[in-house]
Amino acid sequence: MTPPTPRQTADLRTATAAIAGRVEAVMRDDLATALAGCDPLLVEVIRYTLFTGGKRIRPLLTVLSSRCCGRDDNDLYLLAAAFEYLHVATLVHDDVIDRAAQRRGQATVVARFGLTAAILAGDWLHARSMYLIGRLAGPSGLEIFCAATLSMVNGEFVQLRLVGDTKSDEQQYFEVIRQKTGNLIASTCAVGALFAGADERRVQALTAYGDLIGAAFQVVDDLLDFQGDPGTTGKKTGNDFVEGKMTLPLLHALRQASETDRHSIEELLASDRTDPASYRQVVALIARYDGFAGAADEARRLIDRAIAALAPVTRAGGEDESIRLLRELALYILARNK
Repeated sequence: MTPPTPRQTADLRTATAAIAGRVEAVMRDDLATALAGCDPLLVEVIRYTLFTGGKRIRPLLTVLSSRCCGRDDNDLYLLAAAFEYLHVATLVHDDVIDRAAQRRGQATVVARFGLTAAILAGDWLHARSMYLIGRLAGPSGLEIFCAATLSMVNGEFVQLRLVGDTKSDEQQYFEVIRQKTGNLIASTCAVGALFAGADERRVQALTAYGDLIGAAFQVVDDLLDFQGDPGTTGKKTGNDFVEGKMTLPLLHALRQASETDRHSIEELLASDRTDPASYRQVVALIARYDGFAGAADEARRLIDRAIAALAPVTRAGGEDESIRLLRELALYILARNK
């Protein structure tokens, strides 16, 4: 697979910026109505958490999935906004759980406004997202949306149970990331297609695409947690190791390691994971057994499969711009550095 060309990357950024701008305009209009008469602190917190950056990947997928199935109207951008509301709600609650002080180089909601405000703001965003999905995509869309949300919560519990468990395997890892990330990404594509009135074949194709790029997105996240530039990602490296998460580079290394080195990794996971020396040792062991290269290879395979999954959506007579952008987005996910 060839990486995206500079022109493809520029085209994707231009299209993404245009869609994100339209989604943000719709969000501001929606919030003006939905927050009318609400407490000023709630209004401030919601606006802070929604408009302090973000890639807007989920709204982008909703819009492109609907467009390539033939629908593009004002309601589509409100539907896309609903997925951003849910995504941001999960980030706010994640920061509460992690006691995180920063996200995207800025103070988190919990750090700036406190625990109670952060939890309640996340609840508000979740409730608003469900309302909009139900109104715009109907019972079928809401069923897909709620199933993805329930799956996301269950995935967090499974991951919690597997913390530091060196007996866990790659099958369990992929099940966790499918529940935590893949199903929600897939739901943005599925609901976008459903909103456009797509037939079952195209809905399933776009759902598969979303599931696969969601998995690849998480694998790349795992790599960036070890190898990313904190100045670019906005996050310190090594967070996953400190939290004891069994991510793909580590699992690859454990599978290939000698008995002695496997025992060393197990001891490092069982010891003080906040010790920088422990982190350096585990990074060296992962590199020794090609854990980083193996995870990168797996991300490439997932993206290959995602692009292939789009075949049923391609219209006779050529590929439209939305499908082309979905392909370029898949390549961007593989090449991203933040």
